[in-house]
Amino acid sequence: MLTPISVCIIARNEERHIQECCERLMPYGFEIVLVDTGSDDRTVELARKYTDCIFHFDWCDDFSAAKNYAMRKASHDWILSLDCDEYMEALDRDLLQKYILQYPRHAGRILIRNHFTENGQTACEQVRVSRFVNRRYFRFEGAVHEQLVLQDKTGAGPKSVYNAPVTVLHVGYNGSEDEMHRKALRNISLLEKELAAQGADPYLYFQLGQSYRRLRDYDKAYEYFDSGLAMDVDPAMDYVQTMVESYGYTLLDLKRNQDALNLLGVYEEFSGRADFVFLMGLIYMNNGLFHEAIQEFQKAATMEEFSVEGVNSYKAHYNTGVIYECTGHPREAREAYLKCGAYEPARARLLRL
Repeated sequence: MLTPISVCIIARNEERHIQECCERLMPYGFEIVLVDTGSDDRTVELARKYTDCIFHFDWCDDFSAAKNYAMRKASHDWILSLDCDEYMEALDRDLLQKYILQYPRHAGRILIRNHFTENGQTACEQVRVSRFVNRRYFRFEGAVHEQLVLQDKTGAGPKSVYNAPVTVLHVGYNGSEDEMHRKALRNISLLEKELAAQGADPYLYFQLGQSYRRLRDYDKAYEYFDSGLAMDVDPAMDYVQTMVESYGYTLLDLKRNQDALNLLGVYEEFSGRADFVFLMGLIYMNNGLFHEAIQEFQKAATMEEFSVEGVNSYKAHYNTGVIYECTGHPREAREAYLKCGAYEPARARLLRL
C-alpha cells in the first residue's frame, strides 16, 4: 500500500500558474493543500477545481511561517512542498515509496529545472533542493529562500539526504524584467531584515549576492559573496558550490579577470561538477590563457554532473570553437562547432567559416 502524500503550496496572485501546477499533480492522487496569503485575483477560484483544502494565512513577510502553516493543515505526514510556478515533470511513485520506507527521517531532494532567458537564448539550470519530508521531523526556517531543518536539532535526526525521484519544471524566472526586478528587491528587503536579526550567516550572504546579481549590481553581489566565502563554509553544501561559481562570474562581470584566477586555489574542492570546470575555462579565456581554457572546456564536456544546461556539452564545445577560430585554426574550430548540434551561435559561426 502506498503511503499517502500531501502536496503543500502557498500562493498569492498566481492565477497564471496555479491551474497548470495542480493539473500536473492530478494523475498521482496526492492531497493538494493550498494556503493563500492574500490573493486578489482568481488564484483561489481556479484552485477550487482541484482541491477543497484551501486555507488563508495573513502574510507576515515570512515564507517559512506560511509553509509551516500549510504543513500543519495537511492530512498526511509526508509532505512535498512546491511553489505555484513549479510544474511536475516526472515522478517514480514506486521508487519514492521505497525511499519513504528506507529513509523515514531523511530529507528528499527533488530535481528542479529552472527555465530562463540568457542573451536571447532559452537556458536551463537544474538544482536539487530538499522538499520532500515527514513533517514530524522537519520544519521550514528562513523568511525568504527558506530551508527545511530538523524540528529537534539536538535529536537523532537524519545525517544525510537522498535524491528523491521527483523532477519539476520551474518557470518563475520567465517573467518580465520589471517583475524580476521587483522580486529581487522584495527578497533583498526580507534578507537584510533577517540578517540584521540573526547576524552574519553565509547562506544569507549567498542569497543576497544572488539577488544583487539579478539586479546586475555586481559590486554589491561581490561584496556579499566575498563575505559569505570568508566564513567557515562546507564545500559539500550545494549552495556553497553555487556561491563559488557565482563569485567567479561576478569577478568576470567586474572585469577582475586576474582576481578570478585565485579560484585555482579551490579547484580540488569544487571541480566535481562541470559548472566550475567550465567557469575556469572562461577565466583562463578572459586572461588570454587559451591552451589552458581549451583543456578546461574539453574536460567539462566529459563530465556528467552539472547544474546549468550546456556547460558539459554545447557551450563547452562552442567556446572551444571560438578560441580555435580566433587563434587561426579553422579546421579545429569547425570540428568543435559541429559538436554543438542545433546551438544557434555555433551554427552562425559555421556559416562564416
